Amino acid sequence: MTLWILSLPLLVLTLAAAVALYLDTDWRKSALRDRVVTAVELQSPAMAYALSQQDEAQLDGMAHRLLTIDETRGIGIYTQSGMTLLELGRARAQLANEPPQQIVLDTRGDLWRLFVPLELLDQLPLTDPAWLEIDIDTRPLTLAHYRRLATAGLGLLLIGLLLFVFASSLGRRLDSSLRRATEALQRLRSGDLPARLPEEGAPELHHLAWHINALGDELEQSQEDMQRQIEQTTTELQESMETIEIKNIELDLAHRRALEANRVKSEFLASMSHEIRTPLNGIIGFCRLLGRSRLEPRQREWLDQVQVACDNLLALVNDVLDFSRIEAGRLELNRSELDMVTLVDEALGLQAPLAHQKGLQLVGLVYDDVPPLLRGDPLRIRQVLTNLVHNALKFTDRGEVVVRVMVDEPAGAGRALLRVSISDTGIGLTPQEQHDLFQAFRQASSGHTRQYGGSGLGLAISRQLVEQMGGRITVESEPTVGSTFSFTLPLDVIIASEPPQAPIFEGERVALYEPHAVTRHVLCHLLEGWGANVVELARPLLPGMPPTLWVAALPVGLSDEVLDEWRERLASCPCPVLLLVNATPLDIPDLRLPNGGEILCKPVPRQVLAEALRRCRTPQQALPHPPASIRVMVVDDNASNRRLLRELLRRPGMVVEEAASGEEALALAERQPFDMVLMDIRMPGMDGVETTQALRRLSPAWQHCPVVAITAHALESDRAMFLKSGLQEVLIKPVDSNELEGILQRHLQLAKPPPSISLTQEEEDEQTQESSELAVVDLALGTRLANGNAGLARELIGELIGTLPATAAELRAALSSHDEEALLDAVHALNGACRYCGAPELGLVAETLETRLRSRGMAGMETLIDDLFRAMDRLKDWQANHPTQLSSSTMASASSASSLNDK
Repeated sequence: MTLWILSLPLLVLTLAAAVALYLDTDWRKSALRDRVVTAVELQSPAMAYALSQQDEAQLDGMAHRLLTIDETRGIGIYTQSGMTLLELGRARAQLANEPPQQIVLDTRGDLWRLFVPLELLDQLPLTDPAWLEIDIDTRPLTLAHYRRLATAGLGLLLIGLLLFVFASSLGRRLDSSLRRATEALQRLRSGDLPARLPEEGAPELHHLAWHINALGDELEQSQEDMQRQIEQTTTELQESMETIEIKNIELDLAHRRALEANRVKSEFLASMSHEIRTPLNGIIGFCRLLGRSRLEPRQREWLDQVQVACDNLLALVNDVLDFSRIEAGRLELNRSELDMVTLVDEALGLQAPLAHQKGLQLVGLVYDDVPPLLRGDPLRIRQVLTNLVHNALKFTDRGEVVVRVMVDEPAGAGRALLRVSISDTGIGLTPQEQHDLFQAFRQASSGHTRQYGGSGLGLAISRQLVEQMGGRITVESEPTVGSTFSFTLPLDVIIASEPPQAPIFEGERVALYEPHAVTRHVLCHLLEGWGANVVELARPLLPGMPPTLWVAALPVGLSDEVLDEWRERLASCPCPVLLLVNATPLDIPDLRLPNGGEILCKPVPRQVLAEALRRCRTPQQALPHPPASIRVMVVDDNASNRRLLRELLRRPGMVVEEAASGEEALALAERQPFDMVLMDIRMPGMDGVETTQALRRLSPAWQHCPVVAITAHALESDRAMFLKSGLQEVLIKPVDSNELEGILQRHLQLAKPPPSISLTQEEEDEQTQESSELAVVDLALGTRLANGNAGLARELIGELIGTLPATAAELRAALSSHDEEALLDAVHALNGACRYCGAPELGLVAETLETRLRSRGMAGMETLIDDLFRAMDRLKDWQANHPTQLSSSTMASASSASSLNDK
């Protein structure tokens, strides 16, 4: 305020003084100019006349009169010819260059110059034009201007001092009032509401004090109102908190009820799973037993349909339980080392029978940039692969199913993002079907469910597993063209690059015949990577120069004519042959390889192919020492089971050791290493799981030894428990020779041995006469179970008969003591022994009794127990009535084994 009071009037006065000075100076100059010009205009005609009359006296007198003007300093009269007629008080150097035509005043500088032409009015002009020059001094005007300017400055300074004094006094007075108002506002801000200002002074200050006091009153009133509202709100909040507390208690009770309901649901699902699976296992067992007997074609067809329906129902139960576990968030992922090549080979090996049945090409491609060793959950990755490959095979009737694994992009240091795609040439999907495909209990269309079966949970489970592992699953498809399911997997890299391996070949020529383009590309890439010079053949004919090895794939659907052609080719082939057949091991055609070689079933695991190529490359080289034998341990408390497994494993270079208990298995393992263990699960003392865990703790070598569980009953939950406990695979009794051969191929890279001598046609016809009831003894069935060895089948029957008295004693003891566990052990042991023997009647009754015991306990077992004893008596009667069917050695073996506690 002081600044404005001081500066604004001074600025206005300064501007006014400057304008006044400027106007005064301009007026004075104008007045001087008018006065001089007027005087000269009055004198110039007279001077022109005096000049024309050459009257110098008169001319000089008029010039002196002009000099009497105060501001005039010099006068000169000049002619155009350069003559100076008169000069008073000025120098000749100030002459004009040219005579002026009219009065001209030059106001530049402090000395003005006035030019006046001298002309006669109403007369002829002068012969020599002349003009008048006058010097006018304006410095007095300038000095007067500076004097007025100094006077104005002194006046403004005096006025400024007066304004400063006035503004300072006014500012001090207002400042004290404003300071008091500020302090009052600060007190109000800090909560000192009773603070008040005196309402005095100027009207403006009085008005300000009144408003501040009014503000304090309003704040005090507002504080009182707010306090009342706070008290009221606190009361309402307390009531709300009490209500919320009640709701929380109710919510907690509801949550507990929901948890209890979820627990009951889980128990119900587990119970229903067991209750459903138990009769299903019984039905499946009955179907297998019925399948061992002679049936009419229509009965065989019906039985196959029942088997398919049971398998589908069991798969549905497994999917529902997996889906329930995932939805409940109880599925936990493991992180362990894995090899994608091994996982793909295992998944394709599991689905190979379906591909063989439909005549499809099943190929796996793991690109070279995929790291050899990763960390993830191999069990869940294998489950997703198996689901997608099975889904592709199910909806494909002809063509191929190709699995590709590649690195999509590096996911950072020590990580890799893999892309796995499963392509098929099946029925394909429309865009709408693709949209609904990954929803639970949904298939592409309702017709697919009726035509292909399935629960519609496989893809939903696969999607959730992939997303839980951090990936994403997608599908690309066109109707009638095929589909490609792809999913990504972010995995940790343990080893970024595979160490170089010793090449199998050293540039030898290898002929390759493979009609299927994708498989041919894979085989060619592998063979070249292993050092071979590959010659691809468009026809199954060898080139002119015989190669070192011929790798050939047999066509799908072999007829007798095609087999005869291949027999001729193989007979004339001068080199070893590695034949690839798109069939199961039991369906391999009878083809001789004169110069050595092997026959492998597609899809061939990479490691199996490499070992076969090594054997085929040097088939005739003499080894300096016999090859290292493969040691397999069979652990089972039943002698018949051990005997049959020994026969199934019989082949060159195989050493089989037997152990009747877990303790014996540990004792054998401490003395020597083994390449594989076949482990029975239910044994007295240490069971199979405990024995496996004890073996794993023996030494680091046992950490990687494959252990295969062999059991008569294995639910899906049991399988998961076995795999989690350290067992690699599970075989269900009776052991399927194809499954056993597949395990030997995957873990030991062993080929199937040649079949043993079977029963003669007369013996088979005699022992498998068609009947409406199951036979007491079926040697043809026993021979098939014994892998085609008729002698072993007779021995197993004899051993089973020899153990019946001890088994009957155990059953009676358990019944008399009402010991349900002992009764179940005895029945389970008898059921397991019957699964390897040609005793279908006793096997069926034992299977039924065990299933009933597991589902219902001992209630209502009297009829089945009686049936079991009668079946055992009939089996012993059969032995008495057919003494020639069993050799003396068999009888002796059976007699020596009669004291064993069989299973």
